[in-house]
Amino acid sequence: MTMAHAHSHSHDHSHAHHGHHHDPATPHPAQVAHWSILRMTVPARLVVAVGVSLSLWGIVWLAMR
Repeated sequence: MTMAHAHSHSHDHSHAHHGHHHDPATPHPAQVAHWSILRMTVPARLVVAVGVSLSLWGIVWLAMR
């Protein structure tokens, strides 16, 4: 004896529960960039690059000890 019942499931795929407030077909709105390397001057970019490079070489030096 089987009990057959018909019902439909309707799922809302708007992702409203995730906090999205734009149409799924449109790209995400631009986010406020608190820091961007593109806004830095060339000398500031060089300082950051040298700092990152020295940090990575420091990790390599420590690993090889």
